[in-house]
Amino acid sequence: MEQSMLGTKVITQIGIIVKDIEKVGASYAKFFGIQPPTWFWTDTREVAQTEYNGGPSEARSKLAFIDCGQLQVELIEPDEQPSTWREFLDTHGEGVHHIAFVIEGMKEKLEILNGSGMPLIQKGEYTGGRYAYVDTFSELKVLIELLENDK
Repeated sequence: MEQSMLGTKVITQIGIIVKDIEKVGASYAKFFGIQPPTWFWTDTREVAQTEYNGGPSEARSKLAFIDCGQLQVELIEPDEQPSTWREFLDTHGEGVHHIAFVIEGMKEKLEILNGSGMPLIQKGEYTGGRYAYVDTFSELKVLIELLENDK
């Protein structure tokens, strides 16, 4: 048995690209019998240090999180700026964009994945950590997101 590329096999989040975060959030609230999730904008490029396809990106999105036990559903409504979120919406429409894993050693994990033909697409910072989207679609049929939280 080979060792996990990420050091974990626990999926912590499913990210779903949507056109209308309030409408879809209300649908999930009704489905789960909960209050509609509150959404917020991601940070600006200056704070998030967002990079897309190797260059700086002004991309932002509205995010809402729904906790479902051990798994979190993330709703993402992208703005019009180039990003993995906007590209997905323009190409595929609404739907599952990624599955996410909490990892340690972001740089090392990205090197391992890149060496296996799974390149970095987009990365950035958030309060308390950083994220990276990796193009694993050809191998895994979904993108993965790495989340590294500060200790």
